[in-house]
Amino acid sequence: MKTYQTLLFILCSSLFISAQEHTHQSLRPLSFPDIPGYKSLKTDLHIHTVFSDGYVWPNIRVMEALRDNLDAISLTEHLEYQPHSTDIPHPDRNRSYNIAIEEAKEHDLIIVHGSEITRSAPMGHNNAVFITDANPILKEKAEDAFKEAKKQDAFVFWNHPAWHNQSPQGNPILSDFQKERIKKGELHGIEVINAVDYAQESLALALEHNLTIMGTSDIHGLIDWDYTEKGNHRPITLVFAKEKSLSSMQEALFAGRTVAVYNGLMVGKEEFLAPLLKASIKVKEAIYHEDTEIVQIVLKNTTSSSLLFENAMDFTFYSSSPVFEIPAFGTFTLQVKTLQRLPRLTLSLKAIGTFVAPRTSPIISWEIIPE
Repeated sequence: MKTYQTLLFILCSSLFISAQEHTHQSLRPLSFPDIPGYKSLKTDLHIHTVFSDGYVWPNIRVMEALRDNLDAISLTEHLEYQPHSTDIPHPDRNRSYNIAIEEAKEHDLIIVHGSEITRSAPMGHNNAVFITDANPILKEKAEDAFKEAKKQDAFVFWNHPAWHNQSPQGNPILSDFQKERIKKGELHGIEVINAVDYAQESLALALEHNLTIMGTSDIHGLIDWDYTEKGNHRPITLVFAKEKSLSSMQEALFAGRTVAVYNGLMVGKEEFLAPLLKASIKVKEAIYHEDTEIVQIVLKNTTSSSLLFENAMDFTFYSSSPVFEIPAFGTFTLQVKTLQRLPRLTLSLKAIGTFVAPRTSPIISWEIIPE
């Protein structure tokens, strides 16, 4: 009995110490490799709290981001839509940002100052991030709100353009309002992934009008409830920046260096998605079976997303489907029938579930030198 009490005391003490450490560690952190020349910053730039129509305090958003191993977030509260204002009156629209900054000051998390300009169609909902003051952006006319955001050097992106409340058909409608904003340099990006929705029509608009490709959670409740407990990761935008800093991230977004990610779904321009996928898969082993022309290749997935591939070579696989999945942080062993022993070969795989254009998946290649 005494031994049991001692063990129980040790366990309770360790739990107390862990709670006091305040590390926000998660068992399912998001992880993606850097690409040549850039750091891959994990960001979620569309988030809500009780200071608009969300259900949690801003410090919870910071803790969730730390648990998910994010590099940056933006609390983009609706400027015009304030359903909790009776209980939480706040004439200063910067209040949510200020609370988040205070919570994050001892952590390596960038808090991007942002707000959401909320109007009905055709203007729709748009996030302005990297702003300096949310209050002047609250204007009666939508055109004036965008003009003020540009004055503050904000990066502005169009939220959920395929949302059925804005477009009954579920397809984005590029109105004269958006065309004018793009022409004036007041609209720079578009969400192709919002929450669990991917719209290839939004991707088509991004490519046609050179808009930065974005993916966001648009979270209102808890990340755990809406994503983690359902076996999913939150949607994010990978921003390829020269360094981890606010200014470098802003430069990268204006330059369009992004990939939107939701679980194994990745969407981006080929010049950024292809090197990301190539860096995500490492060749751990390549060796011919004895007395055969079959080379065994062990592939390692270094990311937190399970990735699906299809054989894109003339060579076929031995004892394997041409379509296969490499689980997150896991390995997969391919056996390729090369018909003769080769000193080197090119492993070419189509990355199914990733898109560089509507219904277009990239083919990624690795040079293999068998042992």
